[in-house]
This record gives sequence, structure tokens and C-alpha cells, in this order.
Amino acid sequence: MSTKTVGEVLIDLLEANGVEVVFGIPGVHTVELYRGLSASKIRHVTPRHEQGAGFMADGYARVSGKPGVALVITGPGLTNTITAMAQARQDSIPMLVISGVNRRDSLGHGRGMLHELPDQQGMIKTLALYSHTLLNPADLPAVVDRAFAVLLSGRPGPVHIEIPTDVMAAQIEAGPFRPAAATRPRADAETLQRAAILCAHASRPVILAGGGAVTAEDEIRALAERIGAPVVTTINARGLLAGHPLSVPASPSLKAVRRLLSDADLVVAFGTEMGPTDYDINVDGGLPRLKSLIRIDIDAAQLSRRPHAGLAILSSAKTAAAGIVGFLGDDVRPTDGARRAETARKGAWSELTPKMHVEIGVVEAIYRTLPKAIVVGDSTQAVYAANYYCEAPRPRSWFNAATGYGTLGYAPPAAIGAALAEPDATVVCLVGDGGFQFTLPEIGTAADAAARVVFLVWNNDGFQEIENFMIDAGIVPVGVKPSAPDFIAVAAAYGLPAERLADVADLPAALERAAARDGPSLIEIHQTRTAGATT
Repeated sequence: MSTKTVGEVLIDLLEANGVEVVFGIPGVHTVELYRGLSASKIRHVTPRHEQGAGFMADGYARVSGKPGVALVITGPGLTNTITAMAQARQDSIPMLVISGVNRRDSLGHGRGMLHELPDQQGMIKTLALYSHTLLNPADLPAVVDRAFAVLLSGRPGPVHIEIPTDVMAAQIEAGPFRPAAATRPRADAETLQRAAILCAHASRPVILAGGGAVTAEDEIRALAERIGAPVVTTINARGLLAGHPLSVPASPSLKAVRRLLSDADLVVAFGTEMGPTDYDINVDGGLPRLKSLIRIDIDAAQLSRRPHAGLAILSSAKTAAAGIVGFLGDDVRPTDGARRAETARKGAWSELTPKMHVEIGVVEAIYRTLPKAIVVGDSTQAVYAANYYCEAPRPRSWFNAATGYGTLGYAPPAAIGAALAEPDATVVCLVGDGGFQFTLPEIGTAADAAARVVFLVWNNDGFQEIENFMIDAGIVPVGVKPSAPDFIAVAAAYGLPAERLADVADLPAALERAAARDGPSLIEIHQTRTAGATT
């Protein structure tokens, strides 16, 4: 029997499960976990902060469809990563965080060890789907197997393994290892047949598609076309049925989309938690009561939450949609879904302000210029506007942190992860001047990794969205004008080509220049100094 250290076997196990990239900052509490990394095929990317490691793992997972992996030290390394784990939990993103922890005989004793927490695993297990402290070195293969099974089988989210420093160097059996088995819930034939009967008898059906439906585009298209159902996509599902007559790439918080839902005699919801950051952005409580709802989700707990469905189906979106189509009879004729979808699209667009039209136009210009682009957004005004209405060209090509957990500074590191997941695509990081400063040093990581990221900075000299909110609420704005650096100079300091646009009309040419380069670059649009940036 051959043996290796726990750290070396960990890398072998990651390779066996298809891991190609890990994001992390080595420290004295994790160096033994790096022992096998140089001899492996896994690429290591070093962020400037562990929060960046988590966001990079998030962006990588969203684009690749595989778990993103972060490797961080005990104590501050893990607590720095918690924000990214929370974003992944809220948006159902598969993320494996592997951390160190102090040696076994010190745990829980409060002896003042370096990087010590009172109960590190107890803290993180309130957030992670699964968290394990590796007390027995020989358990490592089983623990990693379970971690990947959790990541791949149900509703995804963050998973955590912590390895004590005295365990990392222990010798254990070296393998060989097989990838973890993934099993997803599948609805029974009787349930799918009931759903098909409801679909067949609906005269005004509508489909809602959430982030859990991004792998089911073909199956949802087939169902939508068979029954003539407009397909309303949430933020994390934008790009499904792009350009299709049945596509409604508009927020269900808009009145026109809500009218579509109110008029529907059947709504079929795939992989959406139906939370307020998609369905009630304006916090007006105006989402209509749905007359008849079929709800399909991979998470049984989610199916028990409001709004309650007349028929709840525990299944992946892909298998459920295919199953329902299989039970539709040949006599089913599509309804006038294309007309209803067009009415909803036109009505939704007319609700938006001229300023929002300009901001959405920037996003549309990105996709027109770079059809294969992936746009990763932060919490900034152009992203807010496009979350109301924007048709991305394909699934996984539009996502941001202006929803769910809503983390500022998410986009720059997440865009780097996205670029490493799909190296042939140009990734555009759409970020505000305020949010960019949360994770600004990560442009150095982009340079190191030669990631094809265009940092498109929407500069409005502060937190303008919050300033407007305070003014509308009758509050004198305070704390909303943090000064920003000269982003062009900062980019140059990291060796990135950069330019500030004189006119928004110059954006396509600037994007083409940026996309022609092998590494990262920066473009700035200033709301008052760039012509055409407002109305």
C-alpha cells in the first residue's frame, strides 16, 4: 500500500472530481495542503484577499457549471471568505471552501493560538450546506466524496472542509480515487402526467424560469412552444430562449409582467425561489396571487415556502420539463403566447425611465459588439436598470450581485473566475466606482492570470443609488460621496491598458480594442463627463 500526506491526497481527490482551478492565498496554516499542488494539473490563482478567492470561485462556478474551489487559512482567511459563501448560499452556487484550523489538541481551549476562533466549525456550519472537521486523517476520501455529493446532488451552495494543521502532514492511503456520485431527485410519472394535463388544458399559460433552470433551456423551450407559454426569466436565468418570440426578459416586479401573470390561468415555475429581489424589487407587495401554480424545484424545503403551489414537483428543471412534454398528447395546440409575450415586453420597456433606457443601452452595446461576451455585474446603476429589462444572448452570460445577498465588490473577482472558466470569451465586469473600491486590488490578480476581463467602470462619484434613495425618503444624504481614485492611473500601475470615454458612442470601438488583447483592460464611463451617459 502506497501512502501520501493528507495534503497530497487532497489534491488527488480534487483532481479525481474534475477540479481544474483553485483560488487561494497560502499561509503557514495551509502550506502542507499545497505540497501536492505543483505536481498536479490544477491551476492555482492567488487573489489579493480571501473574499476575492470566494467570489472568483463563485464566478467560475456560474460559468463552468462545476463547483468553484477556494483554499484559505484558518481564522481570518475563513472569515474573509464568509461573505462570498453567503452570496453563494443565497444564489445557489456550488462552492467548496477548504480551510485550515489549529491542531486538534487546541480546539475549543481558547489558548490564544494564532488565527484562533472559539468554534470555527460551529460558526461556519450555520452558513454552509455541509461542514466537516477532519479529525481522523483516514476519513479524508469519504469527507471529500460527501462534499462533492452535496454540491452536485441537491440545491447547490457553499460546502466547507476544515483540516487541523497536525492532520495535514499525516500519511494515509494514496488511492486510486473515483469521482463522487451525483444523484438528483426525479419526479414520478404520475406527478408529471398531472402536470401535463394541467398544461394541456391551460388557455393562458406562463412559464417562470429561475437560476435553477439554466441547464434546461432546450426542454423549457420545447414545453413553451408546445403549449404557447411566454417565458419570464429572472435575473439569474437571463439568456434562456434569447430572441425567441416567447421570451420575456423582464423583471416580474414590473407591472406589465405582473399583468401577464395575473391574467394567466396556469403558471409553471422552474427553479426559482420567487424571492423579493426578483419578484418585488420595489417592495410594493404587488405580485398578484397566481390562480394556478405548478412549482418545480430541486429543494424540497423551497417547495414548502410561499407562494404555495397547487402542484409541487421535486425534480431538476431539466428532467421535469422533458417529462411533462413527454406526456403531452398530440392534440395539444399552442395558445397565443407570442402575442402575450410581445405585449409584456413592450409594456415592461415603456415603464422604464429614459435614464434606465440609456443604462440598458450600454449593456446592449456590449452584447452587440461582443456577442460571446459574459457580463458580470456589481451593485451599480446600469446593472440595476438591466436587471429590470435585459436580454442576454445565452444562459450564464449575465449575472450579478445586485440581487439576493447583494454584495458590493462582487463583480471584479467574480469576473476573473468567469474568465478562467471560459478563456475564449471576453468577460465584461460592469462595476460602479464605489463598489469597485471594495475589491480594487483584484485587478492585479487579473493581470497575473492574464484573464480576459474588461473592467467597465460606471463612475457617478459615489453611491448615487443610495443618495437618491435618501433624498426620496426625506433624509439629508450623508456618507454617500466616498472619493474615488483615478482609475486610469490605477490600471496603469498594474500594467493594464485603460481609457476614459469622451462619449458613450465610443464604447463599441473601445470594447473591440479591449477584446483584441490577451489580458485585462479597463474602460471608464463617467456619468457627467462622458457624453450620453445620462439621457
